[in-house]
Amino acid sequence: MKLHRTAQIHRKTAETDIALNLCLDGSGNANIQTGIGFFDHMLTALAKHSLFDLDLTLKGDLEVDFHHSVEDAGIVLGQAFHKAIGDKKGIRRFGQATIPLDEALCEVVIDISGRPYLAWNVNFTTEKIGNMDTELFEEFFRGFVMSAHINLHAIQHAGRNSHHIAEATFKATARALRAASELDPRMSDHIPSTKGVL
Repeated sequence: MKLHRTAQIHRKTAETDIALNLCLDGSGNANIQTGIGFFDHMLTALAKHSLFDLDLTLKGDLEVDFHHSVEDAGIVLGQAFHKAIGDKKGIRRFGQATIPLDEALCEVVIDISGRPYLAWNVNFTTEKIGNMDTELFEEFFRGFVMSAHINLHAIQHAGRNSHHIAEATFKATARALRAASELDPRMSDHIPSTKGVL
């Protein structure tokens, strides 16, 4: 069994400067500094419930708005996940989790397929949570999915409080990623696909 599947990514553009370290076989430790308080809270929850170790430092053009920072964080996290998962030998490939938070109930289903696709069926009741635009969560997930080369369906079954909806979605994503990326001892060094590649 492989241990400590890791990746380090540094990406600098005219809009953001991001340094990220990721370990898929961690214990949920997180050190997140994006300059966006609620986003830090969500990424910390993602690490905690996936058992991924995640260090992310982001300097972005927050004086413009949060869009570039949030989207680019998704892109870089996706790049790191794609690199850390490697050849995908022995992984379970599929993961699903449905997570409640008070009145909110959100489901995420994942296929580490090599075929990027985001189906986003999450609707927020407010335009902002704190000072973060709720529309940016879809941008984060799209950036992540496209760079990670995974299929992710996010489905909101219930919810009125935007904070609860966002947190349930991130926690469901974390649990689904954990399940999909775990190594299956019955698969050994096999690729979980009839095609032989993912």
